[in-house]
Amino acid sequence: MESNSIFTSWKNLKLQKNTALAVLIDPDKLTPTNYKNFILYAKKGFINYFFIGGSLVLNNKMVQVIDNLKSNSKVPVVLFPGNPSQFCKNADALLFLSLISGRNPDLLIGQHVLNAVQIKKTKIEVIPTGYMLIDGGKPTSVSYISNTLPIPANKTDIAVSTAVAGELLGLKTIFMDAGSGAINPIPNEMIQAVSKHTTCPLIVGGGVKDVKKMTSCFDSGANIVVIGNAFESNPNFIKELYKNSVKEL
Repeated sequence: MESNSIFTSWKNLKLQKNTALAVLIDPDKLTPTNYKNFILYAKKGFINYFFIGGSLVLNNKMVQVIDNLKSNSKVPVVLFPGNPSQFCKNADALLFLSLISGRNPDLLIGQHVLNAVQIKKTKIEVIPTGYMLIDGGKPTSVSYISNTLPIPANKTDIAVSTAVAGELLGLKTIFMDAGSGAINPIPNEMIQAVSKHTTCPLIVGGGVKDVKKMTSCFDSGANIVVIGNAFESNPNFIKELYKNSVKEL
């Protein structure tokens, strides 16, 4: 593992109890205005990582979006694929997701086989990731497409056991996600417990609609918080972010 790899920087976040902000960009939903804002926020230092992907990517703009982001900012671009077809070698890293909260073998290992050899031939950094869906109060695209049930929000013990099992299996990071547009974010108690019982970097996303909730996720042990809809639905998000001086931003 190279010392300047993205995963190494994430390990350092965990070791040093630091935090980072990732913005999730769905190529299907990206507008010219949003794109300009993302670049502006990146240049101002408010964004640490771009995550690219979605449950469905219906257009063929992913390569173009990644190239534009990399040409106009120094923020690393990480693939967050909904399926193997969303792989692009021009990204900096790939979250190689195993849906460990579900029992669908196709998303534990099956789909990974389809482009594993192709991925290995590229120079992209691969980060094996234990992906855990947490109930956010309504059905999500991910739960529907993956044909899996999320972990109930009040079952912290199941979340902890799932995360620990993923780490023992060799997965290098844990991603807890309530899903895009979640009504309820992941409870702080669950984030805190998973962070306490695992040593790998912890990513949290879904339902984080304002800076107050983002800060509470960080305080509970999340190393990276992923924001998607909040940047679009809350025009004051960046102002709140600046005002609250979120650490490491």
